[in-house]
Amino acid sequence: MTSLDVIIAGCGPAGAMLAAELCLHDVRVLVLEQDTEPPAFARIVGLHIRSLEILAMRGLLDRVRDRGRQRPAAGFFAAIDKPTPKDLDSAYAYLLGIPQPVIVELLEDHATALGAHIRHGQAVTGVEQDDDGVTVEVAGGQRWRARYLVGCDGARSTVRRWVGIDFPGEPARNETLMGEMEAGVAREELMARLAELRATDRRVALMPFGERHYRVIVPTTGLSHRSEPPGIDEFRHQLRLVAGTDFGVHSPRWTSRFGDATRLAERLRAGRVLLAGDAAHIHPPIGGQGLNLGIQDAVNLGWKLAAQVRGWAPDTLLDTYHAERHPVAAAVLDTVRAQTELLAPGPGPRALRRLFTELMDIDEVNRRLMEKITAIDIRYDFGPGPDLLGRRLPDTGLAQGDLYSRMHRGRGLLLDRTGRLTTGAWSDRVDHLADPAAELDVPAVLLRPDGHVAWIGDGQRDLDDHLTRWFGAPGVSFARGAAVHDTTL
Repeated sequence: MTSLDVIIAGCGPAGAMLAAELCLHDVRVLVLEQDTEPPAFARIVGLHIRSLEILAMRGLLDRVRDRGRQRPAAGFFAAIDKPTPKDLDSAYAYLLGIPQPVIVELLEDHATALGAHIRHGQAVTGVEQDDDGVTVEVAGGQRWRARYLVGCDGARSTVRRWVGIDFPGEPARNETLMGEMEAGVAREELMARLAELRATDRRVALMPFGERHYRVIVPTTGLSHRSEPPGIDEFRHQLRLVAGTDFGVHSPRWTSRFGDATRLAERLRAGRVLLAGDAAHIHPPIGGQGLNLGIQDAVNLGWKLAAQVRGWAPDTLLDTYHAERHPVAAAVLDTVRAQTELLAPGPGPRALRRLFTELMDIDEVNRRLMEKITAIDIRYDFGPGPDLLGRRLPDTGLAQGDLYSRMHRGRGLLLDRTGRLTTGAWSDRVDHLADPAAELDVPAVLLRPDGHVAWIGDGQRDLDDHLTRWFGAPGVSFARGAAVHDTTL
């Protein structure tokens, strides 16, 4: 039985991104994906500002942007139509719409190029862990052994169930149908009727998508208890019930259904097993945060798990994954719950919606809600210090180029305007960029590989303490290329 460093169950966006992050540090990774091929439908997903920043940090944004469509960063919160807030603090203040199979393909190719081994048609059926590692069994009886296992295997996670992590929250009570299809009425007539309907029920949407197609969203009552995509007759039936007309919809390109279950794993780690993405948290897709949350989980976890595997992680580093990401996921679930209430058709929710619509005319309110949806408001608790401590650093202008172009290798970075500091014995884990012209309001910052500010100051001794806190004891060997990848997998 081949021994690996990390097995990842699931090769969706979170699993593929995590595999790439681990491979940046020469970790031996095997990804087991139960599906043999991408889904038949190409559902469009939205990459929010923080995810775009992450892709820029890893040198992926240009190739992803070439396959997507940009739209303004506006109207995300409960579909309340407000303009893009002024002065959003990011060089990537837009939404990128992209088919989910495309983003998975790009991230999978990236991970494979870095050395990850990805096997499709390999459904995890059993998990056993002990003090030294984890044994994973797949359908057909083959067994794999690794030091760690990460479940990125979706809402019905086999990994989560096998290790006994509870998944509390609210079960699904209703479903929503979603798809892309053509309509049999003129666009002007359709949009006029839809405007009347959405004055009292915001849950229904027919959004133009190209010249002839519409993205159709319509709620149902109760649950179908069926996993297959809905047919066109189901869309017509529900549209007639809710809107009084089916708009002549026909010729669907893809359809799907989703429930309104909202759940968060009680913990993101059980010994040598961790969870990320939908295996750790699920919620309705209001605001489009789910995929983004999973990618951001992966980037938070990747360097920490790599440090653990390579032997230089401080004792508590891997525990900070739960400490940081669990509250973030809980906050996202609350934001989704609030938006769900604002979209309900009753008089109370409609009154709340009118109030929020008025409040969001205040730019600061509009900006605050946009920052929550796009995850650029996150501040991890690193202890007392300036407000910048624990926050992500936006892409910053340098004397030559920009900050994120210096972070492609997934290492820590000391951005030093003083020219007097050094990374010393940590130079195998942390890059040093001395640039007095950097667009920075403080003398120097220490950035973690995920781009969050771990230290601010100008004193070498204080810096050394924080290098030890985040990057381990000085002198611990971390030679790139030391790991040997098993090319027989």
